[in-house]
Amino acid sequence: MPSMPSLLTTLKVDYPTITFEESDQFSWSPDHQMVTYTLSDPHAPELLLHELSHGLLRHHDYQRDVELLGMERAAWDTACELAGTYAIAIDDDTIEDNLDTYREWLHARSTCPQCTATGYQINQTTYECPACLAQWRVNEARSCELRRYTTKGRDTLQNRVTTKKNPA
Repeated sequence: MPSMPSLLTTLKVDYPTITFEESDQFSWSPDHQMVTYTLSDPHAPELLLHELSHGLLRHHDYQRDVELLGMERAAWDTACELAGTYAIAIDDDTIEDNLDTYREWLHARSTCPQCTATGYQINQTTYECPACLAQWRVNEARSCELRRYTTKGRDTLQNRVTTKKNPA
């Protein structure tokens, strides 16, 4: 497996329209055509290819949370295709561990704060419960604390539920 500095040098040559910048986390910015990365992660090469894959797949926005999970899966699939070119091994456990953070995030967002049934998303920031008909708003929360606010149902006033588990 090549070193991160060597891999970065190669990727910058192979993908000159994409900027690579060191940061405290891995991410893809479609607005800036930029991949940010950290050197301290033991899976840095795999995660770097994953974020690059978001760019190659032109991932930008999503309307439904489940679409984000699909984008993450597609980026990992593309990263696996790229891995052979760059002599990087991507372990299935690494992929599934990373996807699990999004699955857990999606589950937390869709859990009814009143009865804990699984709700369904009715628009980008609102869910509804088929069991008790409660509605709640959610924040972006991919890189901060997830918050859910009841907007319709029992105890609407000040019914706020927070969950601290978020995807990386």
